[in-house]
Amino acid sequence: MSARYITTTLPYVNAAPHVGHALEFVEADCYKRACVLAGEEAFLNIGTDEHGAKIAEKASEAGLTPQAYVDEYAARFKAFADTLNISYDAFTRTTNSTHIASAQEFWNRCDDKGDIYKAAYEVKYCVGCELEKTDSELVDGKCPLHPNHEIEIRTEENYYFKFSRYEQALLDLYEKNETFVLPKERLHEIRTFVKNGLKDFSISRRKEKLSWGIPVPGDDEHVMYVWFDALVNYISVIGWPTDEATFAKWWPVTQLAGKDNLRQQSAMWQAMLLSAGVAPSAQIFIHGFITSGGQKMSKSLGNVIDPMALVEKYGTDAVRYILLRHVSPFEDSDLTPSAIHDHYTAHLTNGLGNLVARVMKLAETHLSEPIERPADSPFPQEYWDLLHAFEFNRVADYIWGRIQDLDERITREEPFKVVKTDLEKGRALIREMVTELYQIGRLLNPFMPATNELIKQTILENKKPENLFSRLDA
Repeated sequence: MSARYITTTLPYVNAAPHVGHALEFVEADCYKRACVLAGEEAFLNIGTDEHGAKIAEKASEAGLTPQAYVDEYAARFKAFADTLNISYDAFTRTTNSTHIASAQEFWNRCDDKGDIYKAAYEVKYCVGCELEKTDSELVDGKCPLHPNHEIEIRTEENYYFKFSRYEQALLDLYEKNETFVLPKERLHEIRTFVKNGLKDFSISRRKEKLSWGIPVPGDDEHVMYVWFDALVNYISVIGWPTDEATFAKWWPVTQLAGKDNLRQQSAMWQAMLLSAGVAPSAQIFIHGFITSGGQKMSKSLGNVIDPMALVEKYGTDAVRYILLRHVSPFEDSDLTPSAIHDHYTAHLTNGLGNLVARVMKLAETHLSEPIERPADSPFPQEYWDLLHAFEFNRVADYIWGRIQDLDERITREEPFKVVKTDLEKGRALIREMVTELYQIGRLLNPFMPATNELIKQTILENKKPENLFSRLDA
């Protein structure tokens, strides 16, 4: 049995979970469940990134120690993942002792390679990104991702990583694997970034300015830069460097990340891996952002979509469906409360829910016992090809095509009439329809796991269920 390791980025715990976190968690979970359905052994890592300047600031504002602050937020993110029915195998926290030891060993190996040095520097720095910025990345002197933050000019002596040393190695990596970063537009973007020349980046902060971080090995005056520390979670969680067997079983990893993480995941992290003598990641899938009403979500605009409120209103599987089918896997997508309600009503209440009720009403009325459990028919190759390309919306379109076909077949072949004139023919027709409903449920498994179970249960009981998706007011 093949083994596949999947990870999300670790959300930074300076704010509550938002719909962007929900999107990445649900995409990763869908992909993991699909791999398991295909007969693979799969391991999904999620968690929280808990060091850095913003955490220290937020903890101070809240009147808490940084550790108490991150403990509270880690619990919130874990509950958030559980609410979304995320089948994670590890919830990694960058403040746990195993991760800290791994990060320090990773530092030592990069240092042994000659890739870490100390130097004075002056850079333009975005606190929102926790990243240094070049002039070409700024718009009107501000970070386009965090325009409300002033760009800081920082001058101090820190440790640097020799990013510039890995320019050709990264270009070779991208050349050898044209699907290393998906979609291809993002691969082109990162290739262009690397071709334009790499600058070494700072990987430490002075402890007197930022005490909340992992200590630099051999230098009590410095702590690790938050990105250097956090990226190591992808290998620390699977045993690196102490459990070689577990690490070898799972590595390399399939990573999911937002477009604001492109540079960190597909260039910085890959160079760090090469430096430490670890093989690069297997693949990196970069998704877009979710906007609302054509604008970036913000409290001031009043257009923030709270995923927990959506779950409370529509249910977990409905929210998973919305994110996987009606959000583009690659580009920015716009969601509004009215659009969400329309999708729910048209495709779940009137679509899937109505179909299950129609088919199982026929079965309950005209079949004396449940059908025999159908054989698990092979899924079409199209299903797997689209899933492995992370085209979740197109896979969902395929499933809803099957739903529509079965609905139209009931209308066209009228089993409710056939059973009155030819009982056995009518019953055979109904059994075929229940069997197809069962197969549709299997196809839904990675997307809507609880709905899949409900469909199987209602078929097993040969009984029309209560409405799977209740009619709700907008």
